[in-house]
Amino acid sequence: MSDTMNLEDYLAQGGVLTSPANVPPRYRGELMRLMASFVDSELAASAGFADTINDAPGITSRIAACRITLEKADHAERVLRIMGEFGADTARYAVHHPWAARVARDADLGTSRHGQDMRLSVFHYPFEGWVDAVAMNVLMGLATGVQMTELTRVSYAPLAEVFRAIAPREARHMELGLEGLKAIVATRAGRAAAAAALAYWRPRVAASFGTLGSARFETQKRFGLRHRPNAALRSDWDTAVTDRLAPLDLA
Repeated sequence: MSDTMNLEDYLAQGGVLTSPANVPPRYRGELMRLMASFVDSELAASAGFADTINDAPGITSRIAACRITLEKADHAERVLRIMGEFGADTARYAVHHPWAARVARDADLGTSRHGQDMRLSVFHYPFEGWVDAVAMNVLMGLATGVQMTELTRVSYAPLAEVFRAIAPREARHMELGLEGLKAIVATRAGRAAAAAALAYWRPRVAASFGTLGSARFETQKRFGLRHRPNAALRSDWDTAVTDRLAPLDLA
């Protein structure tokens, strides 16, 4: 018990672990949960954007959708390799899980998990065309940017290194979405469609930050897997959304 408490103090003060051999069971459980949620969300996101490629209105936007689809799958693979080092059955992620499966458009999942994987609830909702996908990509891209401020600082050093490599590409996905959104709002019809899509996705993306008073946060903080509570992250996201959408008069 003394050794465990000393380790928690070490992690809480910014210490890092570098090998599965150094990881105690409860830390491993929290770390695996974090990684599974990221991997499952990236694979579900990749599958969702793959379905929008043929909806893209031009070559440039088609390339952007292809890039997002490819890179999100690649990000999932990078984190999945680390999960494999902890004994996870990585083969089940290959082809057999229905990552493209979605709930009804009007479903209300809130922050709860749904189905047989660990994706964030927002990735259970279906797209309705190109404008819808672009709007979601911008909002979720901004959320990912905020969440990366936590993920790049996790106390398991090999994972933090992977997240630091992934972060710039995730940021570029959001910028690609914003470029697409700017093109969409150039027409009156596009502006109306974008406003409706943003209104649909904003509360669903907000739910990706989880319960604002999460009890799990304190455990994750002790292990150095989290640093700031959900409410603070969501507040940062709200500010980012307002700032990035203000020039488009869509906030």
